[in-house]
Amino acid sequence: MTKQDKITKLITYFSAISPNPQTELIYNTPFELLIAVILSAQCTDKRVNMVTPVLFNQFSTPELLSQANFKDVFEIIKSISYPNNKAKYIIATATLLVGNHQSQVPLNREELIKLPGVGRKTANVITSVLDSQPNMAVDTHVFRVSTRLGLVKDAHTPLAVEQQLVKLIPKEIIHHAHHWLILHGRYVCKAKNPDCFHCGLQDMCTFFKQSKNK
Repeated sequence: MTKQDKITKLITYFSAISPNPQTELIYNTPFELLIAVILSAQCTDKRVNMVTPVLFNQFSTPELLSQANFKDVFEIIKSISYPNNKAKYIIATATLLVGNHQSQVPLNREELIKLPGVGRKTANVITSVLDSQPNMAVDTHVFRVSTRLGLVKDAHTPLAVEQQLVKLIPKEIIHHAHHWLILHGRYVCKAKNPDCFHCGLQDMCTFFKQSKNK
């Protein structure tokens, strides 16, 4: 099966079972999504969703967060990974949004990456979720699933995986494919004990075929 055949099957499969996939981060505004994504680095969405209601209740706008006391923010988010750095990042990001972007979240990857705590993956998430831009955020789930399915070859970095997937997947579907791969990796194609027998992509999966032959 060629890579293009695999992409066709993947789109057909996920379009049927999940036609409108969404991020599992809970947010009400672009600003809240940006902050939630920054907080989610090396942390689960479930954990982030436990702290953001309190955070956004007190600091719901860039103006409010930019004026926040570090200790107050730290206390709210201390249960997530790297709370010290992330508290600094989100306060600094809010300050730059107020000062440089009229308190609006820019929908340009290059501008987003200039914000503290925002890397390429975060910028890809924001532009994909908020503006359906054809940007593929590669986290551990996307990296693992795309490798196991044989969608990428000799791709040893997130950027290499991103570049191959963007070339392979039709532009108009990339913002959906991003969520499909993440959610499939989170709940089915898990790092340990993948649930291969409840996966509809067995016949195109390199990992499954290799596992059967062991």
